[in-house]
Amino acid sequence: MKFRGKMVEISSIQHFTRILNTVGKLTKIAVLKIIPSHMYLTFNERITSGGSSLWCEIPQDHYFCEFNMEGLSPENNEIYLEFQIENLITAFKSAQAAKSIKLKLTKKHVPCLTLEVELPSLHSNSRCVVHDVPVLVIPRRLWEQFQEPSMIQFDVSIYMPSLKIVRSVVERMKNVGTFMTMFASSDGEIDLRCETDTVTITTHFKDLNLTSVSAHTSDKIKAECRIDIRKFNQFLFGQQINPAKVVCNITHHQMVQFSSCMMMFQFNISYLV
Repeated sequence: MKFRGKMVEISSIQHFTRILNTVGKLTKIAVLKIIPSHMYLTFNERITSGGSSLWCEIPQDHYFCEFNMEGLSPENNEIYLEFQIENLITAFKSAQAAKSIKLKLTKKHVPCLTLEVELPSLHSNSRCVVHDVPVLVIPRRLWEQFQEPSMIQFDVSIYMPSLKIVRSVVERMKNVGTFMTMFASSDGEIDLRCETDTVTITTHFKDLNLTSVSAHTSDKIKAECRIDIRKFNQFLFGQQINPAKVVCNITHHQMVQFSSCMMMFQFNISYLV
């Protein structure tokens, strides 16, 4: 297996770093999937314990001026690498003013993602800093665990209010309870409710735009899910790419999915109950 990519645009390096920072707020261990056209960052927690999952899609041609890879075989031209994402974030943070970054898969004492960072210098010769991030190459028999999650039928799909406002509400709710219930209705409303034996706190958001509702009825639809406040708070505070719009998809008593689509980046995180 081989992989090599090169970045030269400062904006691409900085944006890629923000993506890593966002993912790093949600998980310590991530999996990088590499194919000729895209890179993907993903993780899956145990669904039986109400876990969360991430699927981050990164078109390589928007970030890399050079990109070459050879997978396991011509029939399975993919690479899957597991690593501690904080190590890769630290490496990219040192390269925010770099002239170029070469990212490649190498074999040191263990397999590594190696960053060769070319830094500007006052002298004629550029400075070069090398970071080796240890990775675990995931065998073919486990690839199925890291595929794009299938899209189930959502009951309500609605645009979220300002994440800054939602973040302020959830930050206060996490001091009250461990779980909250999210309600979304087909008349453009979202309610966030935290309930304990002694107090119930509910915040109402109205006049929100819908993307779609379940087609099996023309009646008013209201879907709800119970989610972990701490994980939801991590998602809200982890946002460093400032999406213009975030869609909330709810399947009643099953899943809440948050999706933000930018020009070059799609981010989905789902809380399963």
